[in-house]
Amino acid sequence: MSDEIRELVALSSRVLGAAEQGDLVWGHASARDPEGRGVWIKAAGWGMEEITPERVHLVGPDGDVLEGRGPRHSEYPIHTEIMAARADVGGVVHTHSPYAVALAAAGQDLLPVSHAANYFVPPGVPRFTDTADLILTRELGRAVAGTLAGTSAVFLVNHGIVTVGPTLRAATVAAIILERAAYQQWLTRGFGTWPTWSDPGESLSKREHIFHADAVEQVWEYLVRRLPG
Repeated sequence: MSDEIRELVALSSRVLGAAEQGDLVWGHASARDPEGRGVWIKAAGWGMEEITPERVHLVGPDGDVLEGRGPRHSEYPIHTEIMAARADVGGVVHTHSPYAVALAAAGQDLLPVSHAANYFVPPGVPRFTDTADLILTRELGRAVAGTLAGTSAVFLVNHGIVTVGPTLRAATVAAIILERAAYQQWLTRGFGTWPTWSDPGESLSKREHIFHADAVEQVWEYLVRRLPG
């Protein structure tokens, strides 16, 4: 089982890297340990695109590396505390995706001006503003989890994004869709006119039609196929 989870986290990391969500050696994705011991997450010091199963380890709630080697990421509490708060979450992604970071820093709400934004709106993407520094403590991790609440993404304002899903596959797809949504909103506002967007009923209908579970899995498989051989 650990081999399968390591492979999944490595694949997620490389998918995110290929989607240009890597930030040098920062950013990380995790999967819940099926035995409840913590999260499987990439080791620190590597870029997303460099992650192999050997560079994935198991980190417990207190930050101890329980299986595998290498230094752990200091922001592990993002992952462990969200998993503790949300039994429905099987995967967590944290990246510094540029357009989403810019949208949040500009004080803009994500608007459903595109198909992509309907993945999140309604209810929208909440904004975590307690700190723009790293999430280094369990207390801050719990605060991020509280701001995330029951949604699938949160903006860490002036920092990055966090996305979640029932699986790491879904959380990875959500991170990529959120960045596409932020880019589309930036592009739309660039025309200098007041944009239009879907109302909540239409957004929910579009979400059901476009982002059902089978479609999310198909997107994941497509992203994996695009990875360099």
